[in-house]
Amino acid sequence: QVQLVESGGGLVQAGGSLRLSCAASGRPFSTLAMGWFRQAPGKEREYVTGISRNAGNTYYADSVKGRFTTSRDNAKNTMYLQMNSLKPEDTAVYYCAATQMLLTSTLPQDYRFWGQGTQVTVSS
Repeated sequence: QVQLVESGGGLVQAGGSLRLSCAASGRPFSTLAMGWFRQAPGKEREYVTGISRNAGNTYYADSVKGRFTTSRDNAKNTMYLQMNSLKPEDTAVYYCAATQMLLTSTLPQDYRFWGQGTQVTVSS
């Protein structure tokens, strides 16, 4: 089993920044490809970004390219999401997820382990 705990969410004004963290335990972190998803009220869970096991590959949804950056520190068993130039439409609960697949995936069903989520609210 893998346990994932997100932190760093909060309320920020449009144009501001937040940094989310996802701490993992229960399995060697370097064996997991990771992803960030988000879900706004009344909407489906949406892929945001992903990072491969050794951080050699990162992927971004078009809606966040150039504004969000994902990274990981395998020595600290932690993944990060730096969010800059935040917009009101970025408001959602953000979830980190882990998969034993070699590469990250954009599909929620490919991720076996999920965190509890952290709320990000961007005011206009």
